[in-house]
Amino acid sequence: MSPSALRRQVGHLLIAGFNGQQLPVELVTLAREFGLGGVILFARNIADPDQVAELCFDAARLMPDLPLWVSVDQEGGRVARLKAPFTEWPPMATLGRSGDVRLAERFARAMAAELKAVGITLDYMPVLDILTNPKNAVIGDRALAETAEDVARLGGAIIRTMQAEGIAACGKHFPGHGDTSTDSHHELPLVEHPIERLRQVEFVPFRAAIEAQVATIMTAHVFLPALDEHRPASLSAGIVQRLLREELGYQGVIISDDLEMKAIANDYTVAAAGVLAIEAGCDAMLICSGDHDTQAAALEALVHAVEDDRLRLSRVEDALARQRRAKERFLAASVLARPHSGRTLRERLGRDEYRAIADEMARFA
Repeated sequence: MSPSALRRQVGHLLIAGFNGQQLPVELVTLAREFGLGGVILFARNIADPDQVAELCFDAARLMPDLPLWVSVDQEGGRVARLKAPFTEWPPMATLGRSGDVRLAERFARAMAAELKAVGITLDYMPVLDILTNPKNAVIGDRALAETAEDVARLGGAIIRTMQAEGIAACGKHFPGHGDTSTDSHHELPLVEHPIERLRQVEFVPFRAAIEAQVATIMTAHVFLPALDEHRPASLSAGIVQRLLREELGYQGVIISDDLEMKAIANDYTVAAAGVLAIEAGCDAMLICSGDHDTQAAALEALVHAVEDDRLRLSRVEDALARQRRAKERFLAASVLARPHSGRTLRERLGRDEYRAIADEMARFA
């Protein structure tokens, strides 16, 4: 890959947050200079369904050679960027208490239909962390259940159903964020389990997700000294490459959690963390705040790392190839079709049948 080609490709490894309810000119400029892999939507980007659909349409078409991921954290419960008139879902713990795989499938099918209606193509769910620590406030009722087997069974059903409907799923947070007591948004959580325990418990839902051919898996910003005494999981080749890729055999796209979270940013610049994440085996990095100077600096750092032989070009090419394969699987030509709007769009959201599913889930709250 020539230096100029490299410069136009590294942006495909970035999934960027931004401010406002339209694509900012700074993000468009970044995409033209480096390329861009995707965008992530937050509440600050959302006004109403018509605006969301138009924004998703514009974002997907930003790169002419390969559509962007238009992604969101839409789990249900307290992690839900899309509010009414979209269906408002109870937390995922309700599915665990129900134990009902068919209910999980009905939920996933309805969720996928609403996301597809506005042009969102990647949803960062399901949470595959197991709530083994009741003091874990950051995961809490986001977890499907308290046992590995229940999380695996329900998580696998959600993945298969959502992806059959054309929405890429994301299992998170590898190698497991369920048995922590601190919030990685603010500090680096410590997980002191040996590898044998992780294989018997934490890895079980991720094996089920891999068997379900989950499109993406997100890494956790947690510190596991039994696995890597120096780096958090998202930046550790021993965890990302040797465990997730080689031992568990995952061949899809690995995405870092947001590199601006304090668990990483307290010890690394975003640019340095980006290089380490890609080097460790991540195929995409989330940089979510909307600071486009920070995003550009991270992409510049990747270019310089390859030029200085600190980051192997083959690792970048492998990441790009994995992204392309996943996008070819999920981002069909229909992604570029003009979205529905007005009454036609709203008829696809918050339907009575979807609210009935949400009500059924809520009985297990």
